[in-house]
Amino acid sequence: MRKAVLASLGVVIGLSQAVVFSQSTAPAATSSAATPVNDAPNPYRTVENWAQLPAGRMWGSLSAVDVDRDGKSVWVAERCGGNSACLESPRIDPILHFDASGKLVKSFGAGLLVSPHGIYVDKDGNVWVTDYQDNAPRPARGAAGATPVETQFATAAAPAPARGTGPVGQAAGATKGHQVLKFSAEGKLLLALGAAGGAVAPQYFFQPNDVIVAGNGDIFVSQGHGQGVSEILKFSKDGTLVKRWGKTGTGPGEFDQPHALAFDSKGRLFVGDRNNNRIQIFDRDGNFLEQWTQFSRPSGIYIDRRDRLYVADSESGSVARNHPGWKRGIRIGNAKDGKVLAFIPDPNDAATGTSAAEGVAADEQGNVYGAEVGPRTLKRYVRK
Repeated sequence: MRKAVLASLGVVIGLSQAVVFSQSTAPAATSSAATPVNDAPNPYRTVENWAQLPAGRMWGSLSAVDVDRDGKSVWVAERCGGNSACLESPRIDPILHFDASGKLVKSFGAGLLVSPHGIYVDKDGNVWVTDYQDNAPRPARGAAGATPVETQFATAAAPAPARGTGPVGQAAGATKGHQVLKFSAEGKLLLALGAAGGAVAPQYFFQPNDVIVAGNGDIFVSQGHGQGVSEILKFSKDGTLVKRWGKTGTGPGEFDQPHALAFDSKGRLFVGDRNNNRIQIFDRDGNFLEQWTQFSRPSGIYIDRRDRLYVADSESGSVARNHPGWKRGIRIGNAKDGKVLAFIPDPNDAATGTSAAEGVAADEQGNVYGAEVGPRTLKRYVRK
């Protein structure tokens, strides 16, 4: 259901087309997996350069990938050929639509986004994108006077908050970013959620990570990427704020970088609580149900119409030495019982930063798509 409203298509896939995993190889689900889960089989082969960019166009960092409601074509939002380079390249379309063969069929969004982070295609074919940075002027990284982003907005009267505790607020000069934008499939801007340039409670957003839309039109947004308060916000289909829950922390219902969102067939909301190395599961009213740690450090989550769960880990062991012992890659399992059934490992075991997929999706044939921030590419994985 999450990132795949394929159920609404009524598509029936034969057993010969389905991705089948051996249950005998699956470690038991547990709410607290102390032992790294790295040894599930890899039934996929990697397809490089599947998506065909226009001549002269280079991939930027990308964490946003989703499958269209047709179940075959793929949407991505990338950062304009660099890492958050859209401000310097206002004529480049960051939102790209590829058909099942990898041919680019559509692009749009030039000049409207600072740094796209999450993407979701709803049941009506509308494309939602989160923009998690702003356009406030800052010294170049490494330049004299440059300061960490956490302290750039601090003053003597309002010193910088501890990491993740917020509020942060709108930076001086920020007029764009920290919003959730809804586009038609043709690229028309239909809705902008949040104040342009960012805001804190009772307004919103600051560092929105991901967005998802329920079947009844309710909109869910996760925010907090290391600054401000980590929380989930729920809106009605017209954009009216209904409720918000969570704070920065480690307890049930608390978050530290709620990086990804997905729905299963029961309507449960899966939240990739990245810096806490877990998935938290809620009902649609924000009531905590359970947590899973066996899928490692979740940067991206996708659940298909068969409740196959895909979780991308792009940081374990390589970003500030987080989650030692766990390998980066895409873990594939069952959203019903939490069993890990397959694992696509990061081919770069020696990476010292973000590597492998940060965003993940799968089409109706079971092909998997990994959107990579560090390597700056989109990989396709097909059944061997």
